Amino acid sequence: MYLRAPRVSRFLWVWWALLVAVPSLSCFADVEPKPADPQLEKLDELQYKDGNRVTGHYVRKEDDELVFQSKRFGLIRVPVDEVVLVLANPPKTDSEAAALEAATVAKKEADSEAGWSFADLSPLAMARALKDFFGPWHGRLAFSTELVSDTTDRSAVSLDANIHRKWKKDEVQITGHYDYGATNNVKTVDNLKGSGLWRHDFNKWRFAQYRPTLEWDRASLLNGVPNNYVLLQQEIGVGFNLLVKPTKTIRTGVSENLFDVWNSAPTPNHSSRAVASVFEEIEYALPWRMTLSQRGMYYPVPGREDGWEDRIELNKKLTETFSVSVRHEIRVNNPDGSSQDYSRLKLLFGLDF
Repeated sequence: MYLRAPRVSRFLWVWWALLVAVPSLSCFADVEPKPADPQLEKLDELQYKDGNRVTGHYVRKEDDELVFQSKRFGLIRVPVDEVVLVLANPPKTDSEAAALEAATVAKKEADSEAGWSFADLSPLAMARALKDFFGPWHGRLAFSTELVSDTTDRSAVSLDANIHRKWKKDEVQITGHYDYGATNNVKTVDNLKGSGLWRHDFNKWRFAQYRPTLEWDRASLLNGVPNNYVLLQQEIGVGFNLLVKPTKTIRTGVSENLFDVWNSAPTPNHSSRAVASVFEEIEYALPWRMTLSQRGMYYPVPGREDGWEDRIELNKKLTETFSVSVRHEIRVNNPDGSSQDYSRLKLLFGLDF
């Protein structure tokens, strides 16, 4: 078994621990006490589903997002289905509400005609541009990098992209990952991976899903011999929602996996096989705008060592458009027979839209 585990720089771990542990840094970034006298302050308020509140001034509504000028955190953008907007001076008549909507549209048109500036390179502006491009789709762009020079010179970079959308009974996700690593200018990791998800809920408790994954590895070894390979895995499964609540979801189920592998060593060849598996998934909303997600797969394979893989991620939203996360991924004895085993720990910085 050949495992690789890129290191995360020590100062990043210290920074992450302080970020989570010290409330003054960001833990209570979204907790804003109500003003003592609302009549004097006349502040609008965003009320999050987890009980957090942000006060400031409502600016406008754009598609399915609210633009809000908060007292502490500047201009933020929030999906309308995540908050309740409480206006200090709500419109009293339909004509006032129509005038407010017209002002919102005029402001948006004026912003679009203002031209380009360096402010367009800010995280908020880039997130807004991505949001305008993808429309009702939400997503995240993230990166991680490391440069270490001690007894050896090591470098690593990871790029991650994700877009997703939910309907009443369906959910679609598209993700892409790229990992690169080198030691003393010798390539040790060069992996490009794309995956998708379509999940359909029959009711509150039963669902079916389809997960295609395409992986291209250009730095793997097979019995000590360089082996570039392309892996296509198609997972078709059904499952049950064991727990469904606004802040937590637990799923489990069974799948049939179809593996197609194209190898370059020892001679170019193609192989196919079908393997059954069981899976479990956890999605958990934590306080302080943190989320925990995990997915594990177990492949019982007769006549050889069982395979398994797991991915767990802790994500913290620092602002509406910027987040940081810690992710651990592991794969052991993948049933396709030639794919590289790995263990990866990453600290990722992301731009949310």
